[in-house]
Amino acid sequence: MTLIQSKQNKFIAYTTLVLFACFFLLPGYILLTTSLKSFSQASISNMWDLPTQFSWQGFMTALKKLGPHLLNSFYLVIPATFFSAILGSFNGYILSQWKFKGSDTLFALLLFGMFIPYQSILIPLVKFLQEINLYGSMPGLIFVHVIYGIPITTLMFRNYYAEVPSSLTDAAQVDGAGIVGIYRHIFFPISLPGFVVVVIWQFTNIWNEFLFAVTITNSPANQPITVALVNLAGSQVVEWNVQMSGALVAALPTLIIYILFGRYFIEGLLAGSVKG
Repeated sequence: MTLIQSKQNKFIAYTTLVLFACFFLLPGYILLTTSLKSFSQASISNMWDLPTQFSWQGFMTALKKLGPHLLNSFYLVIPATFFSAILGSFNGYILSQWKFKGSDTLFALLLFGMFIPYQSILIPLVKFLQEINLYGSMPGLIFVHVIYGIPITTLMFRNYYAEVPSSLTDAAQVDGAGIVGIYRHIFFPISLPGFVVVVIWQFTNIWNEFLFAVTITNSPANQPITVALVNLAGSQVVEWNVQMSGALVAALPTLIIYILFGRYFIEGLLAGSVKG
């Protein structure tokens, strides 16, 4: 292949990628331009048009209505992500480094929890939360997300820890370290890439989740932003600028997370892709 042909192929490839990127970003364009319009400008008929006059009224109204629920989402996602990551890390360490009778079966059963649809367990879940006096509360919603996050976090950490040579565990045992000591002094300090992947994954899933949020939080005061965003829709008059502004506010935290830590997310995924 000549140099000219190589450059032509690169040009075609990059042009195709740019076109696909522009197509993918079209909803974002509509979201942003509509949110910057006033109520009189925002309509379906002119959604492709740029605003003739920029207005921040949509953002102000959206923040006023969604502010408390935005805080609720942070109250939910931070502890739920933290506890599910810690539990998944320790589970992955045990299942990758300490083989015992039935460990593979236990791991398979644990992974089965990833494929149970939310809808199929809603009624028994609500009954159980009512029995332990957590239904309708933020701790109850945190508890549910922690439990539902254990299978995927365990899988990620097990694949990550499977690359660690077993000789490290054997040497630590010879020095008298126990299960917890080995995890604390050897595996936990090298777990940063794994934690980055798990935290980004869990943060995004929990932040964007709607079904558990609307079912378990029966009080508007405890509802996260995904539920409150649905309530922005008017019954008779639709304020498109407010709804689009609210959608941007709701999407901004996860977008910032990916912008800041996206590179580490890819590196962490590749770190556990060799075996496991």
